[in-house]
Amino acid sequence: MSEAMLSKVRKLLAKAEDPACTPAESAAFMAKATELIARYGVDRALLAARDPATDPVGDRVVEVVAPYARDKAGLLAAVADPLRCRCVRRRHGSGFAMHLFGFASDLERVDLLFTSLLVQAAHGLAGTPVPPDEHPAAFRRSWLAGFAQVIGERLRAAEVAAASDSGEPSVALVLADRSDRVQRRLAEVYPRLRTAPRRRLAGTGFRSGATAGHRADLGGRGVSTGPRPGIGR
Repeated sequence: MSEAMLSKVRKLLAKAEDPACTPAESAAFMAKATELIARYGVDRALLAARDPATDPVGDRVVEVVAPYARDKAGLLAAVADPLRCRCVRRRHGSGFAMHLFGFASDLERVDLLFTSLLVQAAHGLAGTPVPPDEHPAAFRRSWLAGFAQVIGERLRAAEVAAASDSGEPSVALVLADRSDRVQRRLAEVYPRLRTAPRRRLAGTGFRSGATAGHRADLGGRGVSTGPRPGIGR
């Protein structure tokens, strides 16, 4: 992501996170940051359609560590899918190695967002009391599921809006072609990929996590290649 675009996103997030900011003001700043990131994705896609060398298909591996590794992996998948990236979950020690496939600019956006959202999820969980009659781990897993679901829905809506607002009649075909190329790349590496069974969660934190997902800032403070922030026990 360009420094100019990153600078704009950082400023918007700093305003949104200011304790003196009202909920309405915070939501407005957050929406603008989301819009900028989505618009960047469409702009890079259109540029690459004219000059493919500017944005090649690639892959990267992201390690997701315990605790709540499976839930963090779910959040990563919720971020990656709307941004036209695909991920494969592989067991790695006590956590997972998430193998991501996508165009370079989209992988960059996923990394940027996931790093920020992990921090926001950790803060949200820390500020949410666990009901006295519920197991803390079960509550937090369901909280994270609600958070991830809403994040995915918001990102998908932002991507659709950015494509519609681009003014380019060919943008839908360009984006569909990019998704197809990423899927083909994944199939080349994992020709016998299996879908994991649907998970059942017993906790009651889903609604609280979904509310936090609606408030979350869909941006980030930089692309990190080092250890990612964790979520406490």
